[in-house]
Parts: sequence; C-alpha cells; structure tokens
Amino acid sequence: MNKLYRITTLMSVFLLCLPACSPYPGTDPLSGPAAGNPEGNYPLPPEAQAVDVSQPDQVVGTGSPESCTQEAFIQALAQGGKIVFNGGPRPFTITLNKAAQVFNNKPDVVIDGGGLVTLSGGGKTRIIYMNTSDPDLVWTTEHAQNQEHPQLCLQNITLIDGNAEGISDDKGGGSGGAVYVYGGRLKIINCRFFNNRCDSSGPDVGGGAVRALAQYNSLPVIISGSSFGGAEGYGNSGSNGGAISSIMVSWSIYNSLFSHNSAIGRGGNPAEFGSPGGGSGGAIYNDGLDMNLALYGCLVENNSVVQHGAAIFFVSNSHQGRIHIEDSILRRNSGGSWYRLPGISAYTETEISSPGSTIED
Repeated sequence: MNKLYRITTLMSVFLLCLPACSPYPGTDPLSGPAAGNPEGNYPLPPEAQAVDVSQPDQVVGTGSPESCTQEAFIQALAQGGKIVFNGGPRPFTITLNKAAQVFNNKPDVVIDGGGLVTLSGGGKTRIIYMNTSDPDLVWTTEHAQNQEHPQLCLQNITLIDGNAEGISDDKGGGSGGAVYVYGGRLKIINCRFFNNRCDSSGPDVGGGAVRALAQYNSLPVIISGSSFGGAEGYGNSGSNGGAISSIMVSWSIYNSLFSHNSAIGRGGNPAEFGSPGGGSGGAIYNDGLDMNLALYGCLVENNSVVQHGAAIFFVSNSHQGRIHIEDSILRRNSGGSWYRLPGISAYTETEISSPGSTIED
C-alpha cells in the first residue's frame, strides 16, 4: 500500500468542502482510485523511486488550504527546485485558471504533493507546461530538441480536469491535457490523473493526461505507481493516447494502472480522406522511429478507441522499436482494428516480449 493510498483513504472519511480552493464542481479526487496498480509489485530501479524532498527549495502555503493559492504555486514553479506544500493535514485542491510553467533557466523541478494535494485545471486549462523550445520560457541552448535540463518530477500528487483543447501550436498545441513536456526529462511517481482531456480530433495531437516529446538523449520517460483513470467517470481522453501520448519518445512504466481512458478521434494517422484524423491508443500512443515501450507490473484494462490500439498503439517507422510487457495484465480493452495482439496495434516486425504477462480480449 503506497503513501498516497493510505492518506486518501483515511482523509476521505471526513473531508469537508473547501470552496476557497475548489470552486470548480468537477472531479472528486478523494472518491477516485488510489495511485498505482493494486496488484503491481515489480521491484523499482532507483530512477523509478520518489525524490527526497526533506529539504525543499519552495514551500507553497503557510499552514491552511486557503494559503495554497494558484498564484503561490505558479510563482514557486517559476523559481524551480524542490516544491512542497504546507496546507494543513487534510487533502485540498488548488484550481488553476492558467497553466503553471517550468522555466528553462531555473533548477530542475520536483513537485511533491505529499499525498494531500490535487491540482485542477478546472476543466478549462492545461495544468503544467514545460517546453525547452519556447522562447517565453528562456532559451538556454541551441539544441532545444535535445537538452538535459530542465528535468521535471511529479510525485505524490493528483492532477484532474486539465484541458488543452484549442491551445495554439507555439504552446504545444492541443496536446497534453494535464501535462505537456518538450525537452529535458520527465518522471511521474505515485500520481493520479483523472478526467483530463486534449483536442478531440487530429492525427498529430494526443495525450489526454500527458504529452511528452524530445526527451534528452532518447532516455525514457519514467512512470511508477501511478493511475491514469481507473474507474468510470475518471478516465482521460483525447484524439490519440487517451492517457499518454508521444512521438519519438521511449517509456518505462512500473506498477501503474491505465483504465477507462479513450482515444476519441476518427480517421487514424495519416487521416483517412474526409476524416479529421486520430482515434488511436486508448491508453498509450507511441509513434516514432527507434523508441521502446516497457511495462512492468502494470494493469491496462477497459480502455477504448475508434481506430487502432485499444490498449497500446505503437508504430516504429524504422521497425526497430520494441515493446516489453512484464508481469502485467492487458484485458477488456475495446474498439478499433488492425491488431497484432489483443489491444495492441503494432507492425508485424515489431519485437514484442511478454514474460509473466496476460494479454487478452
């Protein structure tokens, strides 16, 4: 039982309404699933474990939920470093009306919610935006498409009701409803993503919860002990990659849950004639050349698509990419066509290994 599960279970019994911090009558984070696959117990490598924040650089709040304002959080994120919250002993939500931004010339960022904090986009805005190629966030190198910093780690926190619909292309377009990352590195530990969404159509947009591009030296995005959806009414959605989406990016995912996410576009990529495009990767959309996808101790179930890959859409155009699914379960994912294995759309040449795993309709 992880830290986030223990806290949310105890606190949900007596949580009172906090209107000053939660004006949006949207998703209830406390009634949502806990973080991670409850049956996942794959041993975690050091890079998939939480970062020590016992000596934070920024503290948001002065002891009450009301002191943990969106302005305080946005300012803390703009300064970078290790960020924690002091909002008292009970769960609370900070609702944003604009995305919080990671600046490229500041220290690497760790945002630790301590199992108590929910960040909400209020159904209107993306929650976190990081982009090494955006001059408004300060250019720090001449090779933004492959630079080591900044690095962003989200841990012990819930992100709900993020919305990237209609965002302009110079700010990441309509991808990444909760989190958009271009460049640097991204890590997600013991987090929950509920009811986030991105543009609902288009062949090159995706990531209802998370969109990741241009990771440093092609190193993988790390996810462990996290939940994307998990129950009816909590799933994430978008044109492609209902939960997560990427191009030219590898992923290593441990003990995590993907459930009730949906890819709702139509027409695939490239888009069929007369269609808007999209609709692939109910949980995971992975497109590019030599990238790899690895799942360890994960549960991927009850996700849906219109086009391809009810659980996973994986297209390696070089035919060199690999899928590794270990001690995991994929089941009851529905919709679409062109299946290599149940729920998995991939080229015939793609190497797929699945030791200790169950992959079924």
